[in-house]
Amino acid sequence: MRPTIKLLDQPTKYMFFTGKGGVGKTSVSTAVSIALADAGKQVLLVSTDAASNLDEMLGVELSNQPVAVSEVPGMFVLNIDPEAAAIDYRARVVEQMGSQASDQDIALVREQLSGACTTEIATFDEFAHLLSEGAAAYDYVVFDTAPTGHTLRLLSLPKAWSGFLEGNDRGASCLGPHSGLKMQEQLFKQALAALNNSALTTVVLVTRPDKGALDEAAHSSDELRELGLVNQRLVVNAVFKRSDLNDPIAAAIEAVGQRALDQMPASLRQLSADYISLKAVDSVGLPALRGLLAPEPARPTSTATQAPSRLEHHTLSELIAELANDERGLIMVMGKGGVGKTTIAAAVALGLVQHGKSVHLSTTDPAAHLAVTLNADVKGLSVGRIDPKVETQKYVDKIVASRAPTLTEAEIALLIEDLRSPCTEEVAVFHAFSRVVSQARTSFVVLDTAPTGHSLLLMDATGAYHRQMLREFKGRASDHIVTPLMRLQDANYTKILLVTLPEATPVSQAAALQDDLRRANIEPYAWVVNKSLLATATTDPLLRARLDSEQKQMTRVADQTSHAVIVVPWTAEPPVGVAALKHLLD
Repeated sequence: MRPTIKLLDQPTKYMFFTGKGGVGKTSVSTAVSIALADAGKQVLLVSTDAASNLDEMLGVELSNQPVAVSEVPGMFVLNIDPEAAAIDYRARVVEQMGSQASDQDIALVREQLSGACTTEIATFDEFAHLLSEGAAAYDYVVFDTAPTGHTLRLLSLPKAWSGFLEGNDRGASCLGPHSGLKMQEQLFKQALAALNNSALTTVVLVTRPDKGALDEAAHSSDELRELGLVNQRLVVNAVFKRSDLNDPIAAAIEAVGQRALDQMPASLRQLSADYISLKAVDSVGLPALRGLLAPEPARPTSTATQAPSRLEHHTLSELIAELANDERGLIMVMGKGGVGKTTIAAAVALGLVQHGKSVHLSTTDPAAHLAVTLNADVKGLSVGRIDPKVETQKYVDKIVASRAPTLTEAEIALLIEDLRSPCTEEVAVFHAFSRVVSQARTSFVVLDTAPTGHSLLLMDATGAYHRQMLREFKGRASDHIVTPLMRLQDANYTKILLVTLPEATPVSQAAALQDDLRRANIEPYAWVVNKSLLATATTDPLLRARLDSEQKQMTRVADQTSHAVIVVPWTAEPPVGVAALKHLLD
């Protein structure tokens, strides 16, 4: 049956799907790509998300080259692998230096290109290619972009670097020699022109009937509009309508969603919108993806007479009691965007305070929802934020002040220009992160980390610093060096909580994050499954059908950890404010 959403009536060549993590933008962008291919078009679906799960959804092995989806003729999928892109980028930059470059010069450039920020620049290099001549073979190119903070950072690069390249012919930064980058300036300009062309490019803001997701979509809309991306549409995913009028759980879920839609920010109300209903199954596999955009199917009927079986699990309060057995330590709350890390971090911090502990609660998330979640001062709890813009300015001021006395005005101007690199933000945030980590030597620190992709970039910076310190101090009291990575690897110092939802995609992405952490010799302490419906006695047929899927995901989580699974139940009201957060601990 043909999909009916208005977005497919007049699609542009380039479509960017963005939104808060967990709203379903990967599912929606993939379903749109399938629908276009089913209509006979040649479609390239591109992921720029380091934590992409397109392989699981489509049943294909992702590559940094287009791969045909065998069961969808005309559809191809490409994953811009950040590491592979960075390796290729470094090789091209070194090659551009020419044979006259000394070994010392090449070694210096390689060191400058070793950071995570260079990986992001390399990713954009691939991204820009697709916005120019790289997509000529396709009728449509659909970008499944990363969570909102990373997306905005990626899309801001064309304008930032077009300005940076003009009149800057010397010096070197994490981008490599400026003269080498000058060769890419035309490519950058073509990408920027495509982004700003409403006849070519549409930004699709994906959200859910949730106040936080809608507010973040509005914020993204405003920032993207400032960048020149004015052709925007809205897709509200997972809209629930109850069919059992006597089920209080179903009534509460519907009411919460409707209230959020009624209070939708004015900037979103101006956009053309599509609404996609909540489905009985997760959007994994082609049948489910094709069904996502289809007209509303018949409601599932539940024949179950008993509640689903429940796995043995612990409550959040039991987890906090375990953590409180220590006198101090670092607790990092990690996971995909949108799974409720901020809520869990705030609840853990409050619980530790109730156990008489002194706690510092901080975030590295550019979206920074902590203040809203707490909404009050608590004795024994201090709250902070690693603000990338603030930390970057402090770092720039410090560098300029230390070097200015020995430089000419022209050299100072060049230094300031070089410090406008995105890499400067990475270094500045890393130094702030290191300070927060060290505070756990004397008290509890609960760190609400950013969505998965940003967290991994931060981990990469930590690892790079660790390797640098070992190189510099080799043979000189290196046994006494304690780097941030060492602290993260110390299970007595750091405990990592992986937060997920009882859905296929968040569980898969949390498992992938756990694999990455283990490769860095960091072992997560426990998994927290947030917003579980299993503890409810819902009788609504659609919700009952989703419980079967939730049970499968609970089993998957239990297989991932030796610690008992921590389950946080779904609540009718968002847990905002101290009283609501404490209720999660009851």
